[in-house]
Amino acid sequence: MSQLLNTVTALAADPHLHALAAGPVPDYTPTLPADVNNPVKQVLAWTAGLGLAGAVLGGLVGWGLVAVGHNTERAALAARGKQGILWSLIGAGGIGLTASLVMSFYNMTGK
Repeated sequence: MSQLLNTVTALAADPHLHALAAGPVPDYTPTLPADVNNPVKQVLAWTAGLGLAGAVLGGLVGWGLVAVGHNTERAALAARGKQGILWSLIGAGGIGLTASLVMSFYNMTGK
């Protein structure tokens, strides 16, 4: 064990090792070209917007099925409408969360 401690102490005291660790990586900030950055942001925004619009439309159709099912006394139709409303809410939450995560990670690369 003492040989290992001696080796670690010798490495820690080596001035060349500290010089190598000082900054071997140059100062560089990655950025995307504007020709790529703007269209990708637009595609991501449109995808999220259309997905959320589809979820809202699905929820409206579900509420319509619930209304028709209750008024015509068809319980199965109303139950399917309620299930559609639930899945529309889950889908909208998933789309909103995924879109915001993708955009935040995408924006971390720089402007």
